[in-house]
Formats: sequence, C-alpha cells, structure tokens
Amino acid sequence: MPIDAADTHTVEVGYDELCGALQSRDLQALWSMQTRLMPETPAPATLPWLWKWSTVFPLAQRAGEIVTIERGGDRRVLAFANPGLGGLPYTSTTLWGALQYLGPGESAPAHRHTPSAIRFVMKGKGVYTTVDGDACEMEPGDLILTPQWTWHDHNNYGEEPMVWFDGLDLPLVATLESIFFENHPQDNQPVRGHNLSQRLVTSAPGLVEAGAASSATYSPLLRYPYADTSRALERLHAETGETLVSVAYVNPLTGGPAIPTFACQMSRLTPSERTTTVRKTGSSIYVVLHGSGCSVIDGQRFDWATGDVFVTPSWSSVDHQAKEPSDLFVISDQPVLEALHLHRTETLGQHQPVTTTFAPV
Repeated sequence: MPIDAADTHTVEVGYDELCGALQSRDLQALWSMQTRLMPETPAPATLPWLWKWSTVFPLAQRAGEIVTIERGGDRRVLAFANPGLGGLPYTSTTLWGALQYLGPGESAPAHRHTPSAIRFVMKGKGVYTTVDGDACEMEPGDLILTPQWTWHDHNNYGEEPMVWFDGLDLPLVATLESIFFENHPQDNQPVRGHNLSQRLVTSAPGLVEAGAASSATYSPLLRYPYADTSRALERLHAETGETLVSVAYVNPLTGGPAIPTFACQMSRLTPSERTTTVRKTGSSIYVVLHGSGCSVIDGQRFDWATGDVFVTPSWSSVDHQAKEPSDLFVISDQPVLEALHLHRTETLGQHQPVTTTFAPV
C-alpha cells in the first residue's frame, strides 16, 4: 500500500533541533559525514607497524614455560595487534597475524573453524600439522595450509620447540559475521598418512610468478616446501635479474591462490638500491624468513631483520631495500579485492623521502 500523504507532515524545527531529532531516532544525515564515508583516497585505520623477533620470541619462549596447552586454551599464540585498531587483536582490518609456539612433546588439540589459516614455519623441526588426516611435516620456510572448516592439530615429536607464523582471514570473516568453530571429538584426529597431498598433486611445487588469476576453491596441495620455493625464486632471479622477485603459492589445479580469501607470496630481495615505490589497495603482512634491510612505508623507515614481522596498510606507498640477500613471506587480502573489482595498484615515479624512522617498543 502506498504511503498516504495524509499520514505525513513536516516537522517544524530548526537545524540544531533537526539534528537532535535525527539522533534520537537512530538516523544520521549524510551531509554531516560525506567526507568521512567517501574520502578521495582510502583512509585505513591500520597503521604501518613492525614487531621485532628479538622482542617477541623471548615472550613466546617464556609463555611456553608457564602456559600449558589443554582443552579450553588449545593454542599458545601471540597475536600481532595493530595499535590503530582500537584494541582488537588484528594485524590489519582484514588479516590476523600471530606467532605460535609449540614445545617438545606437545600437541595442540584438533579443531576446525570457518576462518582459513596458514602456517609459515620460522624456527624448529620435528613437527607436523595434521589436516583432515594428512600429517604435513613442517620445516623452516615451509607453508602449510589449514583451509576453512578442515580439521587440524599440531604435534611436536621432536626435541626442540617450533615457532611459526599464523595467518588468518579472521577479521574479514568476523566482519561478515560468519565464524563457526568446533572441537574434534578426540584430542588428535586419526592420521591417514604423511604428506599425502604432495603425492596427489603432480605439478611439483605449486608455484608460479606472482599475478595468477583467482580461484573459487582452496588448493589440494597442503604443504609447500621451502626448497621448492627457493628454487623457483632462484630461477626467476636468474631469468630477470631483478632486485625484487616474487612467487605466489597457488592452487596447482586452477592457478588461483592457495587460499581464496588471501594471497600468499614469497619475495626475494638482493642488495641494491631501493625498489620501485608502489601503492595498492588492501593490506599486507610481511614475515622476514632471513636477511636484513629496510622498507619505507608512507615516508617512515622500518628496519627489519630475520624473524621480524611488519604490516603495510591499504594505499600506503611502499618500497624495500635489502642489506643482504633476504626472503620475505607475504600475505595480503588481494584476492578479495580482485573478486570485488576493488584492487588498484599505482607505481610512483620517484622514491618517497624518508621523514621518520620507526622506533620499535
């Protein structure tokens, strides 16, 4: 039924009274927030930030001594909480990054959840992650996938602790109000075999030069060994001679990203001048596998070394420079932006001047 003109009338109030009346009725006027809602360029809440391995690892090690793993806790994890996000335990508005510590003889119980996750090994040996019955061995530099709603548990059968980087699309899935979580009936799920996905996939490493098309399903390859990644980077550097070369971890059946909601890449930097300055929509988290150097993010210099983690916000101007040969693992929300036709990249003609240097806590 159409609105009857007799049912409406004009409220005879002044401007200030009108604003108060709107607020009291849970209404907001677009004219009062136009520039805030529609800025000319992205205005991310995420701040560029860096966490030093020399600070974080001792805290993770101490947590390993005094925090037990058992049902109710399940994981010994330190989240990289961006100070621009109002206390939320997120590294950017769309990405979760964290450091997980697993001591000798420990097992982190099996569970599953709708946020997808990856594990990038930073230190240690003698650990496997079981994903839907496939026990994937973990070595430094390896990438292990635990895609959405797959059972997974972590098991240390060695004599030393292991530390890895956890990357999840948790903030994105939380924003979409679509998080589900379930504990496995057993602490550890039954193991069907070890590294089964690598036997099923015949295209070897599952790596291509960065820039592959997106896909709708996660990769059937669950473990990407660092040895394969390093060879691909070495070959690409030999072919191009570029200071910065990158490979993307892909679904070998489709060429799309290994995890549909965020991209995983490895970049190799050789000592030279600063790389070309680029800015793009979407945030990225960098994990320094080895090496040292610096990155300039919106004019602020961040000095990094082995084990450090740093984040670049959306539409920030970014370039890098290595002091020594360096490998940087990177996750970004690029696949989601591409699917929504929101991904945009701009190459700047000159380097940004360095105005400040980041001083880590």
